[in-house]
Amino acid sequence: MSDDEPARKSIEEDARIDALEKRLSAAQQREEQRNRKTGSGADANYRSGNRVLADLLGGLLGGSVIGYAIGYFTDTNPWGLLVGLFLGIIVAFRNVIRAANQGPGK
Repeated sequence: MSDDEPARKSIEEDARIDALEKRLSAAQQREEQRNRKTGSGADANYRSGNRVLADLLGGLLGGSVIGYAIGYFTDTNPWGLLVGLFLGIIVAFRNVIRAANQGPGK
């Protein structure tokens, strides 16, 4: 009986299975690339929020310091500070509006 051929021959690999495995591995690679993190972890909304905060604080503090300095040297201190603060607020809101119109990622 050992010299006889088996009743069933072993099934050879089908070409369809090979093609299916290639497509499956290609799909897995595409999925890995799609799910891969890009960048340092800070998304566009987080960066936009930081930019708005920096514009607001920079405008307020910058306008206050420049207004105080102008008021100090011209001896019109409370009015120089108020005018500088007002101009700083205008510049800050203008920058925030410009950033909001551009959209994230730019």
